[in-house]
Amino acid sequence: MAKKKMGLEDLGGFVFSTSDDFNEKEYLPEDDQEDLSPGEQQLEAHFSNKGRGGKTVTIIKGFQGPDEELTALGKMLKKKCGVGGSTKDGEIIIQGDDREKIMQILKKEGYNIKRVGG
Repeated sequence: MAKKKMGLEDLGGFVFSTSDDFNEKEYLPEDDQEDLSPGEQQLEAHFSNKGRGGKTVTIIKGFQGPDEELTALGKMLKKKCGVGGSTKDGEIIIQGDDREKIMQILKKEGYNIKRVGG
């Protein structure tokens, strides 16, 4: 059985304030993701067909940065490969097994990428 919480310090850092000069940003956690330049990022190109009705996809993992940049990178890859795809949970999903083509495109953009799996 879990330990019963007894005091305010056990509530996990909740701050209750009715003061007009309260600064909320002071208590918010900082973003853990750093903005890394393309040359500092280590991306992985995976091949998968699990959970997709047997259809093959290429998954790019390891991107670190804001979701807007991830979406823009995914859009650029989809456009250059002429296929569909999406960005979810910090991953870029591209339809089809285009790992070699995607790896060449990302290397031209300055990213470090390696092929993972079959």
